[in-house]
Amino acid sequence: MKKQHILIAVVITAIWGLNFSIIKIGLESVDPLILAGIRFALSALPAVFFLKRPQVPWRYTIGYGLVFGVGLWGVVNLGIKAGLSSGIASLLLQFSAFLTIVLGAVVFRESLSRFQYLGIAVALAGLFSITFVTDGTVTLAGVALVLLGAVSWSVANVILKKAAPKDTLAFMVWSSLFSPVPLFLLDLAVNGTKGYAELPHQIGWAAVLSILFQAYPNTVLGYAVWNWLLREYPVSTVAPLSLLVPIFGVLGSVLIFDESLPPLKLMAGALVVAGLVIGLYGKRLAESGPAVRVPTASRSR
Repeated sequence: MKKQHILIAVVITAIWGLNFSIIKIGLESVDPLILAGIRFALSALPAVFFLKRPQVPWRYTIGYGLVFGVGLWGVVNLGIKAGLSSGIASLLLQFSAFLTIVLGAVVFRESLSRFQYLGIAVALAGLFSITFVTDGTVTLAGVALVLLGAVSWSVANVILKKAAPKDTLAFMVWSSLFSPVPLFLLDLAVNGTKGYAELPHQIGWAAVLSILFQAYPNTVLGYAVWNWLLREYPVSTVAPLSLLVPIFGVLGSVLIFDESLPPLKLMAGALVVAGLVIGLYGKRLAESGPAVRVPTASRSR
């Protein structure tokens, strides 16, 4: 990747990492599915009236909107609401990098290396360690929901790769159009009218700013740029950069919510990140290592 594109990707990962804490702020007063629904409604409107529909089959636009909006962020919101800290949520969601590579191997016939298998094993050890954290920032329901969100993100990445839209901003906006209604209906089916009746009384400036941040810099700008990078570069090149998200995510959670970082949590996080580095960069690092020169015997004269 070009240096300027790497820098852009780092800025996007910083926005995404901070977004987990911003989501948690919004969840303090708004139901998880309603919060996600409003986010994607604002992501689509009014921009959809000004951007031409991307020239990709409808099944990709609709499919991406459903998987990304409902399967990813609706579910992640539920995971954070279920008691998972924003820092841990940002860490667990990065399992989507491995899942994307595995799906890429199946769909695009990309081969997996021994480093990727080793990385998965190390990251899974970190995941197992997270379940033993007892400081109140980890719940099994929250872990399961965010991992389900990671699966959805991987599927969304494959849909995007298949769609290959030329205008990634328009694709993000138009696909967001298909997320709000299912999210609103799901909340209605699960919680009845309670969330909607209480919304006018619960939503304040903190919730409004949370929704605006999620909708515009995080969703419209962030994913439009990320999807453009996925279109321009191989999935296996772009996906590794997402390992920066949990670093920014944990920092945001520490700064905003004063999340504690006991040794077990640090070890679990280190294992997950180490697994990502091994699986996504291991082969490249091994191949770029210093060559070993073997001295040759001098000729006799």
